[in-house]
Amino acid sequence: MSAAVPELKQISRVEAMRLGPGWSHSCHAMLYAANPGQLFGRIPMRFSVLMQMRFDGLLGFPGGFVDRRFWSLEDGLNRVLGLGLGCLRLTEADYLSSHLTEGPHRVVAHLYARQLTLEQLHAVEISAVHSRDHGLEVLNMMPEEKLAEAVAAATEKQKKALEKLLPTSS
Repeated sequence: MSAAVPELKQISRVEAMRLGPGWSHSCHAMLYAANPGQLFGRIPMRFSVLMQMRFDGLLGFPGGFVDRRFWSLEDGLNRVLGLGLGCLRLTEADYLSSHLTEGPHRVVAHLYARQLTLEQLHAVEISAVHSRDHGLEVLNMMPEEKLAEAVAAATEKQKKALEKLLPTSS
């Protein structure tokens, strides 16, 4: 039996800004570019979209939680994305929609989108891995001993798989 997916309710940006302090705001951006290339030399690509691997192993748009006490949605999003220092800065004009979920976690998700040139998208992608905070968002999510157990289990699993593939000389 799978876990129930919380119901999302679309609301306007104005309604979202009127919500009280008990709500968390998460902002994400779809950055994309027209791409005339071909995948494997034969499949037209049409667009490239910047995605990231989330902490839970799923793919998602870059972004994260914004503390509304200190930042506007756009300032917080640019801060989370690390885009504020470059020539690319998302604004209210890039805003698409807001959805909220009421449950144990009261979250409003805001989506932004901006079409870039393929060169700009590539530059954003490259700059992300050189960011001062790259990778730090997932640190301390799991105790070190649990991480060590996971690595050991994965290593043992790989070792057993290799033993099945390679004949042993006995």
